[in-house]
Amino acid sequence: MEVEIRLIIAGIFLFLGCFLLLVAAIGVVRFPDFYTRMHAAGKGDTLGQLLVLLALMIHEGLSLVSIKLLLIVAFIFVCNPTATHALAKAAYLSGLRPWTKEEKKDGN
Repeated sequence: MEVEIRLIIAGIFLFLGCFLLLVAAIGVVRFPDFYTRMHAAGKGDTLGQLLVLLALMIHEGLSLVSIKLLLIVAFIFVCNPTATHALAKAAYLSGLRPWTKEEKKDGN
């Protein structure tokens, strides 16, 4: 009984993680400018990866593998926001301005 519940919970987390990764990929394609695309990729990717790795940790149980996965989660939570911020700052300093509604009205 315990194994079945653990597998069901792991499956739910895996499904939610894959769903968030899919939504983030759609956001990258659909959003109008670099900054909003980067926001969708950064937020959705980080949370999607967390849920997928959490599902793997639940499936594996308490072992050395789950501790390694926990270290990967910690690394992702440090690296993804830092990289997203560095990209946004580099784009802004290079002169890339955010998209505005006025640009949409002009037809650009």
